[in-house]
Amino acid sequence: MHVTQGAMRANPMGVAPRRGAADATVVTELVALLERLGVKEAFGVSGGAMAALWDAMSSSSLGVYHFRHENGAAFAAIEASFASGRPTVLFTTTGPGLTNAMTGIVAAREERARVIVLSAYTSASSRGRFAIQETSRSTMPASLYDAGRMFHFASVVEDTRQLDAIESGLAAGLRRRGGFVAHLALDSAVQSAPAARSQVLSAATPVPADSPTLARVADCVNALSDGPFAIWVGFGARDAAAEVAALARRMRAPVMCSPRGKGIFPETDPLFVGVTGLAGHSSVMRYLEDFKPRRLLVLGSRIGEPTSFWDRRFITPEGFVHIDVDPEVPGVAFGTARTLAIVADVGTTLREVLDTLRPPSDGVAPELPHPQIERVQKRGDGRVRPEALMDALQDCVVDRSDATLLSESGNSFLWTTHRLRFAEPHRYRVSTGVGAMGHAAAGVVGAALATGRRAVAVVGDGALLMTNEINTAVKFGAPVAWVVLNDGRYGMCAQGMEALGLVADAAFPQVDFAAFARAQGARAARVDHEVQLDGALAEAMAADGPFVLDVRIDPQCKAPASLRNAALAEPLPPNHERVFPQTNGNGSGH
Repeated sequence: MHVTQGAMRANPMGVAPRRGAADATVVTELVALLERLGVKEAFGVSGGAMAALWDAMSSSSLGVYHFRHENGAAFAAIEASFASGRPTVLFTTTGPGLTNAMTGIVAAREERARVIVLSAYTSASSRGRFAIQETSRSTMPASLYDAGRMFHFASVVEDTRQLDAIESGLAAGLRRRGGFVAHLALDSAVQSAPAARSQVLSAATPVPADSPTLARVADCVNALSDGPFAIWVGFGARDAAAEVAALARRMRAPVMCSPRGKGIFPETDPLFVGVTGLAGHSSVMRYLEDFKPRRLLVLGSRIGEPTSFWDRRFITPEGFVHIDVDPEVPGVAFGTARTLAIVADVGTTLREVLDTLRPPSDGVAPELPHPQIERVQKRGDGRVRPEALMDALQDCVVDRSDATLLSESGNSFLWTTHRLRFAEPHRYRVSTGVGAMGHAAAGVVGAALATGRRAVAVVGDGALLMTNEINTAVKFGAPVAWVVLNDGRYGMCAQGMEALGLVADAAFPQVDFAAFARAQGARAARVDHEVQLDGALAEAMAADGPFVLDVRIDPQCKAPASLRNAALAEPLPPNHERVFPQTNGNGSGH
């Protein structure tokens, strides 16, 4: 299903009325410059302090999506940016409007999304006088209004003459490789003021990808020519899938990936040895221990705790060749390891390396270890085992559709990362750094609205209760399906506490999510037994609009979380590196 123009646009007729130049205000000019920069979607929650901005967006060609919570809107903006490849807007009003969105804004920066935050700022005449929801530098953290750890670019718009500098700053930021998160705080009184522009810039055009120096290319070629190496693929390599595959096949190099890097290199390929980190595969460590590569080529990954748990077995004799656009990434996660850092675009670098790198001449590739994921036989009684649900998702969603699948933090993430196999990039999305509950539950709506294609979120019941935008999806006819792992508890917390020998109550009253969805206008079904899975998933994927699939799962089944539990149980040693057991294909330790 594709979202109709009428459903996408704030104007119900799909027509964007335009004001004349004489009527141009700060916010109408701001919206126009956002359109020139490639923005097509805006997500947020309105308020009186941003009324003029809301009107300007609603009178433009932007798709304006009014959400039920600012944090949900922020997650939607992140996933819309990734799904479409375009920058997106998150809009909020003053006070709690901005603070409600903070987790999502932090996630946008951590995930390297491209999101422009537009918030309302209390007018100068009202500041310091106990204004309603007063929002300014004197009432909020200063870091919200300055470029720094949270925002790459930030400005308080208090003067109509600032627009030229703002457009230049945003255009430059959006041309940079990697993520870009900006914040424009709009004085409520200035929003409607006549605009003062000295120039109107042309649409932002992409700059050439960051290229490595010739010396660095030569260093990389020499390193990769000096004995066997393996490739470690991260999310930052998602637009270089063809180059990664060409390098791996020419050099017969084994490939492993981070949880966020699933599908960039086909998980069905004979050279793929597994996923690392959270919910990772024991086949990765078997490869490293049995084949002993001289180097690891890291592509677009921070190889931090969610990806490596800082396990020193990843430190090969010659260390890492690490390619990333962010100069602050290479050499950080494993500070004691030898690292050849190449700060450049992954795809550009690999193309230059492939021009001169010669394949090995020594025979055929050895038989490598691979993840062993055993399918389960569906049973007719008892609660649904998550393994059976994953098998059904593999068949109905991954293999038989082009849908994007997002997985929620918690056991949902562990099950999907460990058991699902993707052969294409841009099909799987998880958040590992911030890992906020509700990210996928709300973000899936943004992914669907930005592309018009079906998007599926695999979520826990706790996450869907924390943040859901089912009502928003119904309003805009978003082609979204939620698959809910319903066991009446925070599953990862309960399992982790049990594994650590600690006691806590992680249970809550079980919810009828099918009824919950229908009450908001969505279609829904409930699955109590495994034999119902295929039919219910087929119905969800064929639905015209949002669909919630309430799956009553067996709480006795243990998610593949041994690495995470070990990390919680063991203090970090002085060398900041660990060794943990990996999980086998059935989710148990060995």
